[in-house]
Amino acid sequence: MKQAKAIILLSGGIDSQTCLAIARHQDYQCYALAVDYGQKHQVELQSAARIAESLEAKEFRIITVNLGEMPGAALTDSHTAVPNYECSNRIKTTYFPARNTIFLSFALAWAESVRAEKVFFGANLSDYYGFPDTRPEYLEAFTKMALLATKTGVLNELNFTIEAPLLKLDKKEIIQLGLELGVDYSLSTTCYQANLEGLACGVCDSCTIRKNAFAELGVSDPARYFSSNKSCQN
Repeated sequence: MKQAKAIILLSGGIDSQTCLAIARHQDYQCYALAVDYGQKHQVELQSAARIAESLEAKEFRIITVNLGEMPGAALTDSHTAVPNYECSNRIKTTYFPARNTIFLSFALAWAESVRAEKVFFGANLSDYYGFPDTRPEYLEAFTKMALLATKTGVLNELNFTIEAPLLKLDKKEIIQLGLELGVDYSLSTTCYQANLEGLACGVCDSCTIRKNAFAELGVSDPARYFSSNKSCQN
């Protein structure tokens, strides 16, 4: 019996690293995909490569797509600063226009090419309010589109689905699950503005949520920071 295949969107952060660990634990043959879209935190691509090697992905690829400096997109636009953490349910400044649709489209193309029925995607509870392209209804709509837009979908050759195993988990629960699976989170890069040495700012949304989660678990955060901030108390 052939081993089932899966594409894992691998950003180099905690969520996608945990997704790759879950897919490996479920005995999928894993194809890890990272995207260089001009993000300021380019160091995350190096983290993705280390994670793919550590978790024994069958293949790791970085796809480069020239999205330019999207006006107002904090992750790419040199004129828009990455904000410090704010306790808010608003769509975040770090939302990048249609990013997950672009990423999932690349994942879908690779999935059809290698005949993988699953794409693992790290959407989770912490992203729900800030990023509309991580919500269950979005994932359902993309899956429906994929089945209509691909040869394998139209011919019923592949039952393509997006696997979002973290969708109902917050960051603390994700880290706990990853630790149970033996994940080495020192390999990950979470920060939206990490420098070339991999040092994290400690004050952006992503850093703060990560730091708070490790603190709540009573586990040492292996990330290296060049700044610090106070935890946000709800």
